[in-house]
Amino acid sequence: MTPPIRIAVVDDQEVVRAGFGALLGTQPDFVVAGTAADGMEAVRLCREQSLDVVLMDVRMPVLDGIEATRQIVAEAGPGPRILMLTTFDLDEHVYDALAAGASGFLLKDVTAERLFDAVRVIASGGGLLAPTVTRRLIAEFARLRPAHAPVVELGQLTPREIDVLQLMAEGLSNPEIATRLVVSEETVKTHVSRVLGKLGLRDRTQAVIAAYESGLVVPGVRRP
Repeated sequence: MTPPIRIAVVDDQEVVRAGFGALLGTQPDFVVAGTAADGMEAVRLCREQSLDVVLMDVRMPVLDGIEATRQIVAEAGPGPRILMLTTFDLDEHVYDALAAGASGFLLKDVTAERLFDAVRVIASGGGLLAPTVTRRLIAEFARLRPAHAPVVELGQLTPREIDVLQLMAEGLSNPEIATRLVVSEETVKTHVSRVLGKLGLRDRTQAVIAAYESGLVVPGVRRP
């Protein structure tokens, strides 16, 4: 039997923590293992608990969600994946949160079913950006990228793996990539796994970032 997904909810508003916790608790494959009111508590909770997913507010006192994410991701071991919660669909801190290692974003007014799907996607190693903002957010991410940000080298990838990475960055799912490249979905999964492994990336969201930072994908320019 597959073990339940262990989740923590981090938000400085008690009503938000309670609301998300109650919603998540309705799912048989979820366990809400803890909550935290600020980033410092979140870092401590992640050290004390074995967690799969952390729902993390962006703006909090003591330690904000971005710095908390950075510290959690930097810890030894695989650690939980971070799903950022934001009130605005183009949060001004999106670049920093993604660069810190967040696996995705959701708006706080997300529907229950969308929330459940997002947690399952993140827990399985997928990356997630709210559908209403994906392309705008990534374009903004690339525009705001600091000039001193490190350039990602793709030299260790095969030509086919580069094709897969480029299509991932365009937002295509594995079935869509398989159709575009005329290969099986299982072959695409293998390529995705190899891309993540070779580049030392946690998930698809980080792969999208790598594609932009390497110059493989340019905002607003679509491949034929």
